[in-house]
Amino acid sequence: MTTKAEADQLLIKKIRNRDEDAWKELINQFEGRLLAFVESRLSNRSASRDIVQEAFIGFLNSLPNFDGKRSLESYLFSICAHKLTDHLRREGRRPSVPFSSGSKDSSGEWQITGPGRAASSIARSGERKNLEEVALKEALEDQVVRWQERGDWAKLKCIELLVVRGWSNKRTSEALKITEQQVANFKFDFISRMRSLIKRQGLAQEIFPDI
Repeated sequence: MTTKAEADQLLIKKIRNRDEDAWKELINQFEGRLLAFVESRLSNRSASRDIVQEAFIGFLNSLPNFDGKRSLESYLFSICAHKLTDHLRREGRRPSVPFSSGSKDSSGEWQITGPGRAASSIARSGERKNLEEVALKEALEDQVVRWQERGDWAKLKCIELLVVRGWSNKRTSEALKITEQQVANFKFDFISRMRSLIKRQGLAQEIFPDI
């Protein structure tokens, strides 16, 4: 049985060979999900479609450099997130339509009635959260692939216990039969590597201000 990764690699190979049916298959498979992702942040159908279109073009342009280590889904959503960030930066990070009921003032900007948070503030928090999730997912996937290729299974097990299960350094060291210092070293290596991978994604400074 063909795995998802193998199917994705075959699809990419066909697209590289200028197979129009493969390109249509890619769009049919991901366009709706990418559009839903962007629309939930912008609530603007036209702008969302433009961003998704730019994401597909960006994918096509970057295809010669795609090494296949990341999943096709993760790669496409990462590109789409970058395009969304660029759009928000150009638009001053203001939503095009209200995210809750309110009135439009003479300046043409949407405002929420009453003492609530501004629509743009609500939009920013949601957009930032989702961009953070996409960036972290991509960085984590890259890190896991790197450890798998190097056979660093002890690090993988260690980080799983620390991050996924939320165990303490001491409990993790006892379970893996390694010293607490080794656990601390693995954690430091993981955090440093994640910071480096996220920096390489070129996200706006406000997405991860502490990096």
